[in-house]
Amino acid sequence: MARRRYYRDDWDYFPPSRPIEVEGGIKAKSKRGRIGQTWWAGRWTRALEAIMDPGRLGRGRRYARKGQVLEINEQAGLITARVQGSRRTPYKVRIEIAPLSDAEWDKVIEAMAGQALFAAKLLAGEMPQNIEEAFATAGVSLFPGRSKDLITSCSCPDWANPCKHIAAVYYLLGERFDDDPFMLFRLRGRTKEQIMEALRAKRAAGAAVIAEPAATYEPEPAPAVESAPLETCLDHYWDLGEDIDDFRVTVAPPPVEAALLKRLGTPPFWEGSQDFLTSLGAVYAAVTAGAMGQAYGGDNERDKREKTE
Repeated sequence: MARRRYYRDDWDYFPPSRPIEVEGGIKAKSKRGRIGQTWWAGRWTRALEAIMDPGRLGRGRRYARKGQVLEINEQAGLITARVQGSRRTPYKVRIEIAPLSDAEWDKVIEAMAGQALFAAKLLAGEMPQNIEEAFATAGVSLFPGRSKDLITSCSCPDWANPCKHIAAVYYLLGERFDDDPFMLFRLRGRTKEQIMEALRAKRAAGAAVIAEPAATYEPEPAPAVESAPLETCLDHYWDLGEDIDDFRVTVAPPPVEAALLKRLGTPPFWEGSQDFLTSLGAVYAAVTAGAMGQAYGGDNERDKREKTE
């Protein structure tokens, strides 16, 4: 199978044909509108639509919703799939995203290490909203920005790129990214474990530098404070000082909901009928809401019960 060429001219396209209907194919969850729920899945489809012919993608989107894709497999940064078209034998699809070099990944990791929230969200299985900034700092993109970032082939006779079979797999990959955002990293050449290990090493190195003993110096003497005898201060002893106005306590929800639960995963002893994270995550959310209510004057359930009794 040769690599696909990118065409934008209608004269080179194969005319539409009716595919053979299949049972048990992979159907897109979305029945209309955009495919993919998370921001990173949406970013993937927008990146494709910016560099590819919308008509070809539209045919692929219809294939994805009809369930014409029989299987999708990932192996070592390569996506392979089988798509049922108008011929009896399903077509074989291959998709690769050009991997980043080691030097480019080093720059990306360096930029990530400067953001503590990146590691927290990645450990919790979430893609940080501004993750693209780390890649932009290295002069690269996480998502395909040029047609040559995607290396594809299909066994169908349509030489335009993307053919509808490749496009169908593109859209279903968007939904795969919903569930597994780290597939994007793997297709670019790094696993989640490799990224987290590199981040820990970078941050540990930074902590070691901070921990080095600083040069000794003689502190400047504190300014003298006039102190009056205690018996002359009794009338105002319990008054608040002026500096208390500048004292602030900030209470805010965690940047990543149930981060520890997501990091630890489902314990082996869990036998509940509901998903572990769903069950205990609701408790964490209630605790957060109660704390926010106490901090900012809202009534929690206990307060409401006490008022009605």
